[in-house]
Amino acid sequence: MKKLNLALVLAGALTGAAQAQSAVEVYGIADMGFAREIGSVGSSVAGGNKITSGAQSGTRLGFKGKEDLGSGLSALFVLETGIAADKGGFNQNSTGFARQSFVGLQGDFGTLTLGRQYTSYFLTLNQVADPFASGLAGNAQNLMLPPSGTTAITTTDRAIRMDNAIKYATPLFENFSAEIAYGFGEVAGNSDASRVITGSVGYDSKPLNVRLAYYEKNNATDTGNLKSTMLAANYDLEFAKIYAAFADNDWVGQTKTRNYLIGATVPFGAHKFIASYIRADGRGVYAANDADQWGIGYTYSLSKRTNLYAAYGYISNDGAATYTVGNNSENGTSNKAFNLGVRHVF
Repeated sequence: MKKLNLALVLAGALTGAAQAQSAVEVYGIADMGFAREIGSVGSSVAGGNKITSGAQSGTRLGFKGKEDLGSGLSALFVLETGIAADKGGFNQNSTGFARQSFVGLQGDFGTLTLGRQYTSYFLTLNQVADPFASGLAGNAQNLMLPPSGTTAITTTDRAIRMDNAIKYATPLFENFSAEIAYGFGEVAGNSDASRVITGSVGYDSKPLNVRLAYYEKNNATDTGNLKSTMLAANYDLEFAKIYAAFADNDWVGQTKTRNYLIGATVPFGAHKFIASYIRADGRGVYAANDADQWGIGYTYSLSKRTNLYAAYGYISNDGAATYTVGNNSENGTSNKAFNLGVRHVF
């Protein structure tokens, strides 16, 4: 009996040590709301009322972990799937773990990861440029990312994510950081076809956060590509945060634009007010295809993990421009949209 008790004590001690060195976390977001889309785009009249999943933040379920390997080195992984909670299905074309799925190493040298990951360009848009943080009607994705289903290049990820990617992110040095990533196209006989190159460099020292980002993706035959460069910044005044961004886009077969963004968030206790204006100036043969977007939003925190939200976005299209007001999870079908919902983070 004494031997058995000793074995149980040792097993418990070893288990505790292993748990201290390695941890796996289950996390997610449940976001459901009402969306009303109004108006027309081009020659088509669209819109309607619907319950939507992920207007503010994409509904998701994820698993992430980190293991201490010693000598300052750690292994890490993330597996995250998008959920269409309004239908009980999956987002990202019903593909499992398509939001993120990668594994990597982290140490004094920085972080090296491999798998399906966010592009540096989108992270800059989401974290630095957009006061809506890529969510709700009025978010910057509506004008500043390639439309879904671009004819010349399949852009189902809209410069948001990249497959088969290797990414390196530097450690923070004197408030400066950078990252670079390469997504292998994996087209037989042509290593440049469908490949992605993206990167960013930035400075973050409160109250100023500024970042320069680049994105490029070739088509499947290596005969054209999407290119975007963006300079983004925000400044925290404590009573408000001011946002600004400039982007130059050349989306072959779709449009060429220069984008200008200015916005703000104003927190007040449990309340937060959000507003932005974005201008898309067409260039070259697309010079007449301009657009203006106005967005306003409001969130109310019921707790640290649960909030209510409301937002309205409006786009004025000129020429042959056909931009639509979407949210975090949907592109939208009209030039005006209203969101009302609740989000819970766990």
